[in-house]
Amino acid sequence: METLALILAGGKGSRLDILSQRRSKPAMPFAGKFRIIDFTLSNCTQSNIYDIGILTQYLPLSLNEHIGSGKPWDLDRRDSGVTLLQPHNYWYLGTADAVLKNLEFIQRKEPTYVLILSGDHIYKMDYRKMIQLHKEKGASVTIATQPVPPEEVYRFGIMSVGKDDEIVEFQEKPKTSKSNLASMGIYLFNFDLLKKVLLDINQEDLDFGKHIIPHLIETTKKEVYAYQFKDYWMDVGTYDSYLETNLAMARDFTELDLYDPTWKVYTKSEDLPPVKVGSEAIIHNSLISNGCVIEGTVINSVLSPGVRVGKGSVIKDSVILNNVIISTDVTIQKCILDKKVTVGRSAFIGYGNDFTPNEEKPDLLSSGITVIEKSAVIPSSTNIGRNCRIFKTATYESKDIKSGSTLR
Repeated sequence: METLALILAGGKGSRLDILSQRRSKPAMPFAGKFRIIDFTLSNCTQSNIYDIGILTQYLPLSLNEHIGSGKPWDLDRRDSGVTLLQPHNYWYLGTADAVLKNLEFIQRKEPTYVLILSGDHIYKMDYRKMIQLHKEKGASVTIATQPVPPEEVYRFGIMSVGKDDEIVEFQEKPKTSKSNLASMGIYLFNFDLLKKVLLDINQEDLDFGKHIIPHLIETTKKEVYAYQFKDYWMDVGTYDSYLETNLAMARDFTELDLYDPTWKVYTKSEDLPPVKVGSEAIIHNSLISNGCVIEGTVINSVLSPGVRVGKGSVIKDSVILNNVIISTDVTIQKCILDKKVTVGRSAFIGYGNDFTPNEEKPDLLSSGITVIEKSAVIPSSTNIGRNCRIFKTATYESKDIKSGSTLR
């Protein structure tokens, strides 16, 4: 075969905190009916890449159930398809170590090129353009890149390129840098080189950004190139970015078009009835998924399948995941409610103007977002402030939960 795609999908997504306790980050719901990994999988099939290995690790059950045989992405083929690769008797210690430990699988496929992808970013990319550039340059490695704000270079691998787009310098997550050209975590390797470098570097926690790429730039002249991607790309790895990126999909103008018939995003859909909108319901600038029943008001929000909003309730600037039940006269502002949460009558979540950061996780929750864990039950007439973390095991000694609280 020409190109084998490997999707790294084992990340915990620790900055998503409560939301990633029972699922890996690529399995997180997004924009109502999708999962984050749907975007990478859809990019592959839209690019005519049908041989895919998915490297899972952290809590893979939800992801495995979602992908199954790969039918929604046209991957259930006789001569190609999707293979779920889970660690056996070992733990992946780095991104490149994960690939190394699946080298036997890659060799069986006998690819010319190996395309290594992250399963936890939101974007649309035709990988054929990157492969074409790789061939034209006679490259050994091509890295997809995108400029990032200078104040965010510490989060990425940052590189400097020459006039012909060859990469001349690479720094993994520098504190400051003259360049702001970031690696997107998308690498196209000639397989022969990939195999050699994986076996040659003796490093237990072998990582592409820390070890493989810097080594190749130092030892391989004019064979490591940048593919500069200029369209929408987003890492939704924090509460703030997850909420904001979801809500951006509901605006009148969106940088990433979910409705483009020429580049569809496929997913495994639940068999649910159509959305039902009651006679008193009001909906503005929102994404409402199949199976939802809306009797109240939904403003600038995203509702996943099976959500029910009772009469007199107002949902604003929030993301509500699957099968949440919201009773009557409830107010929810700037919140993320995980699956199967039940909210009692006259509750107010995201209450008040006190923006005290969360007492346990101030680095994760300081902008006013309140997060409710999967299957939690919020008692009627409870007021929950901002920057709160509410676990399903929480006990309520008071009806007023102050901002910045964590209830376990």
